[in-house]
Amino acid sequence: MDYSQLNDIIKSGKNILIVTHINPDGDTLGSMCGLYSAIWDNFKKKADMLVVSHVPAVYKFLPFVKQAKSLDEYDKSREYNVVINVDVAAYDRMSTATELFDRAGCSVNIDHHKTNNNYAKLNYVDSDASSTGEFLFYIMKSLGWKISEDTATCLYTALLTDTGSFRFDNTTAKTFAAASELVAFGAKPSEIYKNVYENDTKGLVLFQANAIKNAVFECDNKIVYTTVYKKDIERFKAGDDCTEGLCEKLRAISTTEAAFIVKEINSNMSKISMRSKHIDVAEICSKFSGGGHKFAAGCVIKSSVKEAIRKVLEEVKKQDL
Repeated sequence: MDYSQLNDIIKSGKNILIVTHINPDGDTLGSMCGLYSAIWDNFKKKADMLVVSHVPAVYKFLPFVKQAKSLDEYDKSREYNVVINVDVAAYDRMSTATELFDRAGCSVNIDHHKTNNNYAKLNYVDSDASSTGEFLFYIMKSLGWKISEDTATCLYTALLTDTGSFRFDNTTAKTFAAASELVAFGAKPSEIYKNVYENDTKGLVLFQANAIKNAVFECDNKIVYTTVYKKDIERFKAGDDCTEGLCEKLRAISTTEAAFIVKEINSNMSKISMRSKHIDVAEICSKFSGGGHKFAAGCVIKSSVKEAIRKVLEEVKKQDL
């Protein structure tokens, strides 16, 4: 893949914006901040950063993330000649930031999801990469860019989180090689791990314990799901990012083949997070205009929690469990 056009666009760009996907995770945020850092280090240009929704508390340690703005405080009438989104599997995953993306002189899509349909003017998609952070590292390396400690910290966070601490099936020899080089560039694995995985509040732990206690098992315990209501989030003071890692805990049960969480957004809208060991949950979520990875995906369903459970269960039970 030839990355010289990307290099040239950034080099000549006067106003550059980097955009995440909605409900940002460690990969999209680490990739955004890592690219911001690298653009400064290599071109002495300060890009703008736009986080669609908000930065989860767990990722506020990332270098430069405090300079990012959320969508609700952004002036969408601004003009950029270059808009780059990172880890955005589908066009509508930018929410109303699509207005900025569409008006850009050049729109760039850097991603690793197999469901990405190359919706930008310039598309770099590598579905063999574990994460967009890994893909960005190899792009930067190919272009001969300087990689600072800050850049390395951001990209390592992206790799770490999207591979489940290097446990998921998307982890390859190239992933470990990238991680090794990022450590050589200054990323500190122990510090990053503690920031991401050892910062839970008491309220969050109690909330997740309650959600697990209320889990429902079906099909000889091969399917497990739980529900998350706004009233419970408020009762435990668990925070907006309370489901982080919860679905993985349900998947970890030895009998589980498919696990999912249904989170109430409002009375007529529910957010679904799915994990599996063998079945393609990205395919299931695509039926509801969602997507993701084969064993980790999500979507939003315009239904109540009860109705969303019914719809997801119906699709899961069609699979060869």
